[in-house]
Amino acid sequence: MAHVVLAAKLADAGLDDRVEVTSAGTGGWHVGNPMDRRAAATLAAAGYDPTHHRAQQWAGTDDLDAQDLVLAMDAQNLADLGGRRDRVRLFRDFDPLEPGGDVPDPYYGGDSGFEEVLAMVERTTAALVAALEERAT
Repeated sequence: MAHVVLAAKLADAGLDDRVEVTSAGTGGWHVGNPMDRRAAATLAAAGYDPTHHRAQQWAGTDDLDAQDLVLAMDAQNLADLGGRRDRVRLFRDFDPLEPGGDVPDPYYGGDSGFEEVLAMVERTTAALVAALEERAT
């Protein structure tokens, strides 16, 4: 969900030609599959296009040097990524309401969990894009 929202908001801000968004899981469970149908439905209902997103797996720590910034969705992902705070940060480090927390995984809950995560992702993405806009000027 965060990938779709961030890519859309970067395009809206005119930064999509300067910021590349990729996303990957730390495990390979869903590689090649579209996102969870509930996540896709929540995004579509909010006006986003989730149809192009496909799961992929993180290439490993060698890939860190090719990235300016890697955003981990929770503390476990941060640990899996090696916790290098010079390039790896928690996504919610940019959350203006509750910085530094985990993005909860709504997979095992109901539809309302996806809506809560989308609200969290949208406000955090807005702050992240604003920070990127400042750096771009």
